[in-house]
Order: sequence, then C-alpha cells, then structure tokens
Amino acid sequence: MNMKRLISTIVCLIVSVTCFGSTAFSQEKIAQTGFQFLSVGTDARATALGEAFTTVEGSPMALFYNPAGMARVDSDLQFTANHMQWLSDIDYFSGALSFKPQQGRYGVFGLSFLYVDYGEIIGTIIAQNDRGFTETNPISPYAFAVGVGYSRALTDRFAVGGQIKLVKQVLGDLVFPEPDSGSTEINFAKGVAAIDFGTIYKTGYKSLSFGMTIRNFSNEIRYVTEDFELPLTFKIGFSIDALDFWGNPDGQSFLLSFDAINPRALGEFFSIGGEYQLMNVLSLRAGYVAGQDEYDVTAGFGVKAYNLDLDYSYTPFKSFEDVHRFSAKFRL
Repeated sequence: MNMKRLISTIVCLIVSVTCFGSTAFSQEKIAQTGFQFLSVGTDARATALGEAFTTVEGSPMALFYNPAGMARVDSDLQFTANHMQWLSDIDYFSGALSFKPQQGRYGVFGLSFLYVDYGEIIGTIIAQNDRGFTETNPISPYAFAVGVGYSRALTDRFAVGGQIKLVKQVLGDLVFPEPDSGSTEINFAKGVAAIDFGTIYKTGYKSLSFGMTIRNFSNEIRYVTEDFELPLTFKIGFSIDALDFWGNPDGQSFLLSFDAINPRALGEFFSIGGEYQLMNVLSLRAGYVAGQDEYDVTAGFGVKAYNLDLDYSYTPFKSFEDVHRFSAKFRL
C-alpha cells in the first residue's frame, strides 16, 4: 500500500468514525447506562497514566483500551493479570492473553476476562413488622466480561484491532414479597455481546502516534421491563516520546500521552499521562484526569526483571478510600 492510498484510507476512516461518534452520542443519556463496571480501569500501568492509553502499544491489556495496541507485542506469548479493590470493598479481577503465531505473520490473537465481586449483601423484603422489613438469604452479586480479540499491523505505521465480548451481571436471588411462598428467581440482566474497535497510526514525525477507539458498542439490554445501554465510549488520542527532542539519551524514554474521551454516560473530558523509563527496568508514571468529581491525579511505577513486569498505581479519592491497583505481566 503506497503512502497516498494509506493516508486516504486513514482520512476516510477518521471521518467515518467521527460521524458515527456524533450520531451515537447525539442522544444524551447521562447516568442512564448500565454495566458501569465496564468503565472502571484495572490495569496498573494504564491507570497510573490517567488512562491516557489509546496509543500505547505492546501489551495484551490493550484489549481493554484500544485493541490495535496489541498488534506490536514484543513476544510470542504474553499474559497479564490485575487486581484492585474498588470502592465499598468491590473486588476487580482482570487479565488478558496475547498470542502471536509465526512472529506476527497472521496478526495477533487475544483473550480477555473481567470479573467483579460485589461481596455479600443481606437480602431484605418489605414486611408488616416493627422494622418494616424482614431479612432473606444473603445475596452475592457479580459481573463478568469475556472477550476474543484480533489485531494486526497492516503497515509499519498503521495498525487495527477489534474485540467481541460477552458481558453479564448477576444480582443474586430475587425473593417475592410473600415470604411464606418460598418463591425466588435469579435476578440478572441478560448477557449481551459487545464490540470494541480501534486504530493506531504512526505519523512518521519522530515517535508521534495518533489513535482512536470505540468501546462497548452493543444492542440495548432489558432488565425486567426497562431497557438500557452499555457505557459506549469514544476516545481519540496521541502520544510521543518527549526525549525525541533531546537526542534520545541512551536507555531513557519519556512517554507523553493525551486522550479526549466522549462517554455516553458522562460529559466529555480529557486525560494526560507521562511515563519516564530508565534502562528498560524502572518506570515512573503520573497522570491527570479532568472533569471528575472524586479524583484527578494518578501515580504509579513499574519494574521489569527478565520476562516479568510488575506494575502499581495509586488513585487518591476525595470522599472514598484511595484505590491501589496491581498488575503482573509474563512474557514467553
């Protein structure tokens, strides 16, 4: 593919995506989407950068941000596992695997999973007694998403990727108001398939890259009698190694990344992140997220040893306990 044809393709793609994004978000549904667990970042490196991660490449966790970022993983097999304790002791477990057969000749295949444990909750129903309710069996709600992805570098500058995933949320047993009837049923929102898609384009000017992604595109879901949509999100971003302007000192890099985010469930906002890396061993990270009521700054670090990467991120909250995220990546 020659350069003129490639640029034309990219321009058409960006125009199409922009038009699609404008249409998809033209009907505001602020705070009316469901399955918000899909909007919470779990990867320590990405969250330390304020989730300005649309154009960051080389990890299977790109499936959670921009699937095109998986196209240039640096090993045939990678696996990343993450854990964090979210607000109100909600546990998030996630991970992703990438497989690059024939050194990427056929692209990169990926798997992703996300599991959310909301803990145990005491069930209650209305009752004619002094308290106005009576307790039922404890309920243990949970949610999960499982995805299959594929990405490929079509040229040395242009990469595309996509993922299809199944998402579902189970809210425990629903007990009917007649406590003596013993009638219960499983209370859940029916699982639905969702699609993520993204692109990354290396401009050729130093290390400057542009990218875009659409996440959580799906049909509406019905819960009992009400319909709702997933938290559809459109992102566009860019990144560059700032040390390109200072002669790229040996063994050092300083990634700067910026994302503009248009989520269906919230107003538009932006995030920025920076990562200083020394000798490909130690990374120091910080980020800023604009337009959020409870948090704005993020920070973290990472270390590499042989085929293992360990990452940590810290997000201070104003009204809730601070959030700590931990990630481990294995390469073969």
